[in-house]
Amino acid sequence: MINLNNKIYLNNNNILLELIKNLNQVINNSTNDANIRILGDVINKINYVINENKKYFELLRNDITLMLNQINKRFDKLEINNINNQEIIFRDGKYIGQLVNGLREGKGIFFGNNGERYDGEWRNDKFEGKGIYYYNNGDRYEGDWKNGIKEGKGIYYSIDGNRYEGNFRNGNREGKGIYYYKNGNIYEGDFRNGKREGKSIFYFYNGDRRMGDYYDDKKIGKHVTLTSNGNVETEIY
Repeated sequence: MINLNNKIYLNNNNILLELIKNLNQVINNSTNDANIRILGDVINKINYVINENKKYFELLRNDITLMLNQINKRFDKLEINNINNQEIIFRDGKYIGQLVNGLREGKGIFFGNNGERYDGEWRNDKFEGKGIYYYNNGDRYEGDWKNGIKEGKGIYYSIDGNRYEGNFRNGNREGKGIYYYKNGNIYEGDFRNGKREGKSIFYFYNGDRRMGDYYDDKKIGKHVTLTSNGNVETEIY
């Protein structure tokens, strides 16, 4: 397939023999991820040959061009299978997006038969990375996903007007976060397993501010309120 000057064979015999073997693997084998790694190895060897034998560059140019054209045809097929948007029908809905080895990976949208939708990144057939999930009750989550569940930082918008911004773990609010109530009040503090737990500051819409601890979504211990007119009020729970 590749004709090289005899002098190049003599000077670079071992490299060129391995190069030819790898090129034949790329062109003759079925397209898969292993071929991409082979191609990277081939390109490195070609660059070495060109750098070491610059006066033979023109002799190699035509052969390299031919090789790249054949490899590009293979990659065109690979892109159709692994990169371009594909439409897959599942029992619970429809997926439109990228696939790798038959699995949802990259960017894609899943339309559930229940009216819900996920638009974002995938890995190994599951939500992973950045994505938006639209619930059929009108709620919406925008943020990080891992292994199919909410994990990391995100924002959860409730249809009733409330909103949470902060950390998620195992699909629940957990860690530092801020909860905005539709009436204008704001809770800023710790969460655990979806509930308020730990130290917090509660900002009232009228300007008052209350500091204290929560456990299992309930106030505990001493809570101190600084009112908008400068008064200090203390409550024990």
